[in-house]
Amino acid sequence: MKTFSKPLTPEEEAYYLEEYRSGDEKAVQEAKDVLIERNLRLVAYVLKKYAGAPQDMEDMISCGTIGLIKAVNTYVPGKGTRLATYAARCIENAILPRMCLRFQNRKKQVFKL
Repeated sequence: MKTFSKPLTPEEEAYYLEEYRSGDEKAVQEAKDVLIERNLRLVAYVLKKYAGAPQDMEDMISCGTIGLIKAVNTYVPGKGTRLATYAARCIENAILPRMCLRFQNRKKQVFKL
């Protein structure tokens, strides 16, 4: 069974966020990769809330990962919020519309019978 990488320490997170904002193309891509990979466990943590949902878990993981990527791309460190806090909200925002859409589609199918 594959496990997630350990989360970043606050010092590591600050370093990689600074690297991400540095402008050097190679450093930016490496920092972005690390920030995403080391926060993937956050996607799983947020998805735990929806464990009993009828949606396909792989789809929800994909949507959550897209939310994480958006969080890394749009995070502003000076706003007083940690990346994980901001990312958790972005992950939920990426998952919830898909869940609602699927629930509505299933409801329509049930009523058509």
